[in-house]
Amino acid sequence: MSGETQPTLPLPEAAASVPRRRRRRALPWIIAAVVVVGLAIAAWFVAEHITREIVTSTVRQQVITQLALPEDQQVDVGVDEPVLPQVLGGTLDRLDVSSDDVPLGDVVADVSVRAREVPIRMDGGDIGAAEATVVFSEDQLQTLLAQVEGVPDTGIVLAPPDVQVEVELPLFALTVPLGLDLRPSVTDGDIVLSPEAVRLGGAELTGDALRERFGSAADAVLQSYPICVRDRLPAGLTVREVRVEPGALVAEVDVDGAIIRDPALQANGTCD
Repeated sequence: MSGETQPTLPLPEAAASVPRRRRRRALPWIIAAVVVVGLAIAAWFVAEHITREIVTSTVRQQVITQLALPEDQQVDVGVDEPVLPQVLGGTLDRLDVSSDDVPLGDVVADVSVRAREVPIRMDGGDIGAAEATVVFSEDQLQTLLAQVEGVPDTGIVLAPPDVQVEVELPLFALTVPLGLDLRPSVTDGDIVLSPEAVRLGGAELTGDALRERFGSAADAVLQSYPICVRDRLPAGLTVREVRVEPGALVAEVDVDGAIIRDPALQANGTCD
């Protein structure tokens, strides 16, 4: 038996040691890769935060400068995230800007603007699409109406969907107090208030019924009352729709995309 050759088996320890050494060599590279990815993600978020701050502060300052607002005016700016790729691409997908008590001539209003595809560079072309909402409170609407002939200086009431006013119907040497429910609409960019109902001594009448009672004298109050706001808004803004809400008259406004580069559209319009 001593002359017989015995088969030699590999030692288990030697066989197992090779893959363990390979794993130990690979582990530092895996850790390094994770660290690099983590640092890249952190750098991205830092750059994203800085870019967003620059965009919002720049837009806010431009709004304050262009509208001659006080430096401490609250101007809220919103953009879609992430901002950095949009800035690198030269266009903001969405830009929301809003501010309360914005001076518009002799009145103030709460204004919000919603724009899409906004070029960042001056040579980047027009805004893809934009619209605004202008909200006049009851007292500001009273100021606007005070400049309309035939409407009293005080006493309007916002009763959705109408504006209620008290007027006087001239009748020979007398005047007859009437209440008018005026429904707002838009004609050629102007806000127009038209009689929807008439109140006489607590009774509600139609326009035809008032004419039957007072004849052509009723035409003095049964008319449309236009309110021009074009001279209070940039020429690139056109009122499209108007409605009465509790405590406010709300105007929906179309914005010309070229306003971003055309000084004529940025200047106030006129009431011709």
